[in-house]
Amino acid sequence: MWPLAIMTVLHRVLVKAVSGYITDDFKPVYEAALAFLNRREVYNANFDSVDPHYLYPPSGTLLISPIAIIDPEKSRWIFISVNAAAVILAGYLLLKLFDLGIKSVAAPILLFGMFSSETVTNTLIFTNINGVVLLAEVVFIMLLLRRKDLWAGAAMGLTIAVKPILIPLLLLPFVRGQWKVFVTAFGIPLILTAIAWPLSVDPMNFFKRTGPYILETRDYFNSSISGNGEYYGLPPWLTWGLRLLFGAMVLISLWILYRYYRTDELFFVTTTSGLVLTASFLLPSLGQMYYSMMLFPFLMTVVLKNSVLRNWPAWFAIYAFMSYDGWLSTRFPAEGRLAEYMRTTLGWSLLIIVIFSVLGDRYLAARREGRLDVSLDPVEPAPAPASVTELSDSLR
Repeated sequence: MWPLAIMTVLHRVLVKAVSGYITDDFKPVYEAALAFLNRREVYNANFDSVDPHYLYPPSGTLLISPIAIIDPEKSRWIFISVNAAAVILAGYLLLKLFDLGIKSVAAPILLFGMFSSETVTNTLIFTNINGVVLLAEVVFIMLLLRRKDLWAGAAMGLTIAVKPILIPLLLLPFVRGQWKVFVTAFGIPLILTAIAWPLSVDPMNFFKRTGPYILETRDYFNSSISGNGEYYGLPPWLTWGLRLLFGAMVLISLWILYRYYRTDELFFVTTTSGLVLTASFLLPSLGQMYYSMMLFPFLMTVVLKNSVLRNWPAWFAIYAFMSYDGWLSTRFPAEGRLAEYMRTTLGWSLLIIVIFSVLGDRYLAARREGRLDVSLDPVEPAPAPASVTELSDSLR
């Protein structure tokens, strides 16, 4: 596996990422950083176009502004390298989190799986900051489990300052009573905003122009239920009905996790993180396929005996939103377009259904067997009694 993993990493970084694509997330970020350093307007994008727009708040602009000190090409290569290194480091920390070593077969499998996925591949090709956000997420989870609350909040606060995609994970310290997390999680972006505000020419335009745009449901590059509903012209009652249905599944699953699994800390934190993040991609106004990178800590739970991912429907779902395969077809254009545009939405939806079904089945089985106060996990069958021949062989 190591040759496959290493060559895949080199291909994604040196060929796919450096070559780039028509979608370029780095260009508007570099231009915004350059404008910030030169005291020009930052939040003046034309939102009528479908090109990538600059959406970071003033605190994020302050943090990323150093990328404009050097020329755009070298800066982009550094940005790619930093994000690739962040993904690799996040993978290493995930191995440690699940008590797996670099010498285990899980290490090359994880590295190969990460860099084969659509989310890592397009993060590098489009050149955005998701790799660094993934690393911050893994650090946040590790520090949260070790009860280093202020440092966990610092990791979260840095992501909120740039790209608040991980905010749903603050549910974890809330239900676990780790209140100090919130001090740094919100304190850091507030301090950075206070520093950035007088240095920016148009900071209020982020709240007046960019903020409302972020909250809009757009019908392009949007795999949320509402986004695909807009694209396919579904009636509002249907999209709202689906959102409420999946929202109910999420709430019931969260209740089961909190009620019966919160003492199994690693399983509870990583599974709950996957559930709330998947819901945050699927149910609000915007969800993009490469957001799925934030689900890697959840996908690693497959190594746990009580994982909810040890079934084939889960991996159909994971294939749908993780695979780099393209389903557009010249032979079957309508069907291929439907498969390509819907696969992420269906994958996230199926993943929520799987979590809900597995946890619900465990709950019903435990209630039926009268062991709700003991454990929801399936009872492992007792080992078969040894035969006379096996006993005599062991005595020898």
